[in-house]
Amino acid sequence: MSSERWAVRPQGSNWGNFGPDDQIGRLNLISTAHRRAAAAEVREGIVFCLSLPLDCPRHVSLHPRRQPPALDWFLRGQDPTMNYPMARVTPGQTDIVNDDRAALSLQFSTQWDSLCHIGAQWDAHDDDVCEATYYNGYRANADIRGPVDYIAGETPREGPYGAFALGIETIAETGMQTRGVMVDLFAHVGLERVAVGYDMLMRILDADGVEVGEGDVLCLRTGFDRALLARYVDPAAPFDQQRCSGLDGADERLQRWIDDSGLVAIVSDNEAVELLPNGARDGHHGTHIPLHHLCLFKLGIPLGEMFLLSDLADWLRANGRSRFLFTAPPLRLPGAVGSPVTGVGTV
Repeated sequence: MSSERWAVRPQGSNWGNFGPDDQIGRLNLISTAHRRAAAAEVREGIVFCLSLPLDCPRHVSLHPRRQPPALDWFLRGQDPTMNYPMARVTPGQTDIVNDDRAALSLQFSTQWDSLCHIGAQWDAHDDDVCEATYYNGYRANADIRGPVDYIAGETPREGPYGAFALGIETIAETGMQTRGVMVDLFAHVGLERVAVGYDMLMRILDADGVEVGEGDVLCLRTGFDRALLARYVDPAAPFDQQRCSGLDGADERLQRWIDDSGLVAIVSDNEAVELLPNGARDGHHGTHIPLHHLCLFKLGIPLGEMFLLSDLADWLRANGRSRFLFTAPPLRLPGAVGSPVTGVGTV
């Protein structure tokens, strides 16, 4: 199996399994039957917002380069369009208009990582030349274009720039709706820095009677969302960025389970799904983010970070359930590599 973009795919990857030009990876597994089964989880008609406020985290610097939205307004001439009386344009009109805009860091708050968020150096043509490569063999500069070619000696490049393959809009176009399965890590380990590997995850699944199947989105509640919200409301609230659980991305048995389970996406209420930096086996596969490497680069599994999961997780636990209808499409913004999301969990 090969394509025009690659002759050798990374070991353990599924490149080409969904076609030579596939750009959505494991989301291909979400069938109409999966969506019907997800809809059948709606019994009460209760909805839960799965997204933090778009300017949260506030009073916390998780990623100094990522800034909260800068909210602004459009001008009509020199006039700001906020509480703007249209009578200034046409005497006698009674309409009042507000028209605003925002500058966004697309991966600041609740967010999806597209499949081109993380790539790797890979010898895709078995010619001893490693190139910056992304899922299914898409290439830096050819498919994902930036203003600098770092591999070729930081050579400046002319535009246009952006993700011309694997962009976030490819996820949006699927609708991003299927069955969500909640795993309540907080209920078992609390708000503590615990690396959850295969053995611990299996014990938690067994204890709570949780099953994860093909087409499901795995949702990991750690309690970090409520810590973020507490600091968002009160800058003096206690907060420790390192104090929450997350997956042990370097655990090879956990990696195999993610592959074998058929899950199509993983979301968490923490900042990276996996613990950062990974303290178990630094440098595993030449990356300090082995779960991102596995999911985004090898398997085409989107990752969602800083989702608001605790309210829904508490309701599900109180009602002896773990499954729900998960709806969380990103912005359909062509060329972007990440996106904020306003997710909804329906029970």
